[in-house]
Amino acid sequence: MMKLTLCLLSDSLPDMNRPTLVVFLLLLCTLPFIHGGKVLVFPVDGSHWINMKVIIEELHARGHEIFVIRPADTWYIKAESPLYNTININSSSGFDEEAVGSFVIRMLNLRREGASVWARIPLKLELVAQFYELNKSVVQMMEQIFEDAEMMQSFRDAKYDVVLTDPVVGGGVLLAHRLGLPLVFNVRWTVQWEGHFAIAPSPLSYVPLPGTELTNKMTFPQRIKNVLYYFFTRFQIAYIADPNYKPFVHRYFGSDVHYMELFQAADIWLMRNDFTFEFPRPTMPNIVYMAGFQCKPSKPLPQDLEDFVQSSGEHGIIVMTLGTLVGELPEDLTEDIAAAFAQLPQKVIWRHMGKRPSTLGNNTLLLDWLPQNDLLGHPKTRVFVAHGGTNGVQEAIYHGVPLVGLPLMFDQQDNLSRMKARDVAKVLDIATVTKDIFLEALKEVLYKPSYREKMQMLSRLHRDQPMKPLDRAMFWIEFVMRHKGASHLRTESYKMSKIQYYCIDVAAFLLAVVLLIAIIFISILRFLWQTLFYRDKMKKE
Repeated sequence: MMKLTLCLLSDSLPDMNRPTLVVFLLLLCTLPFIHGGKVLVFPVDGSHWINMKVIIEELHARGHEIFVIRPADTWYIKAESPLYNTININSSSGFDEEAVGSFVIRMLNLRREGASVWARIPLKLELVAQFYELNKSVVQMMEQIFEDAEMMQSFRDAKYDVVLTDPVVGGGVLLAHRLGLPLVFNVRWTVQWEGHFAIAPSPLSYVPLPGTELTNKMTFPQRIKNVLYYFFTRFQIAYIADPNYKPFVHRYFGSDVHYMELFQAADIWLMRNDFTFEFPRPTMPNIVYMAGFQCKPSKPLPQDLEDFVQSSGEHGIIVMTLGTLVGELPEDLTEDIAAAFAQLPQKVIWRHMGKRPSTLGNNTLLLDWLPQNDLLGHPKTRVFVAHGGTNGVQEAIYHGVPLVGLPLMFDQQDNLSRMKARDVAKVLDIATVTKDIFLEALKEVLYKPSYREKMQMLSRLHRDQPMKPLDRAMFWIEFVMRHKGASHLRTESYKMSKIQYYCIDVAAFLLAVVLLIAIIFISILRFLWQTLFYRDKMKKE
């Protein structure tokens, strides 16, 4: 067939083009044959869905057929889309956007009011309880799916090639193993904290836990803090994850199976960070780093927004957004931020959905929504004021824009502390921010060249790769589809007990051997001594 195509095309072109055409077609023949596969996606809602959708769009563009599991209480996952087919589940996933937003505001208000740590403990316990209920809802949804024989048969009949899921909750993991399908993670977190800690060696001497705000260069007191924080996270896991997943996994997969074994058996971990963001640490062959996979060159702004940006002249612009969960900050904080912006010569584009501040200057434009990536990629953008979500931080790195951080909660403080450690961000405590503190931070990042220079260096490091992160992710998803998994990259250590993993049994055996040799040696010496002593005694007598 290829010969016939080559002959027909060669005859239809002038002689001078035939050698080029032959080379082109020979190269074409060497490309791997790619057919559209069937991908079952078990997503997580909120900001996690935003980056999962990027992968779905690319899979769709490559000719794959996508099926997305959609719970009844979803926030963002649309019932109809040209990108994917939906599998609607008449059950709750446990996500409640309004409840989370309300919680963040209540925590902010308490911190702004100067409430003590003790006064904030009930809210923190409430957050832990919300995570417990979230995982409980997911497990209940999976029980409903597993017990629905018709639905499970439809999953089997569909003959999916791979399951793609975000393991911050365990639904996709449980379903993939129940169906016996290859499993790929779009991951930063699992039900047991940060993804690396579930699969890769993580020495606490130089691998800081998220939440500690430590670096890989820890003093002795900092290592104590890191170890204590590790045990604190184990208590959280014992309350949030263990009671939900252990009974379910024992029921459906066997009493000898621990639920984390199912996570650790995933074929490929597409990790949403890299070592421009993460500190150096051990990793594993099936961890594929794709930080910034959602980043892309900026597109032209709408004309009215472009006119506003251009009106900034040589001073440039500041972009501010605090994510999707908080559209309206406490009023006193809003007034202080607006007043600080008003004293700068830069123009400001601020995503703000609350009451218009009375201190707002003529240089500030308030928007309900803004094209974040396109603004960060604009040459006139000087500073990004952000809450520290992973997506926003990575877009800032990609475009080389330094940060002023106002972390709210979750992983945001830790994300920004990593940027602070690299001297590309000024991080403020939102509980104590005033107009003067905020203004001073803005001026420092705006007018101290090192912030921008170091962020642009990070951007160059991030971009200097043999292939784009999204292309790398696509390769490995398709690799798993082609080969029905990637078991040769997956360690079997997760099947070992802690006694085997840490060689406690080996140490005990070697110690026993040493003790046995010592006992035998001592016994021989004692025997020889007694024999000689008895012989001398007999001679004397």
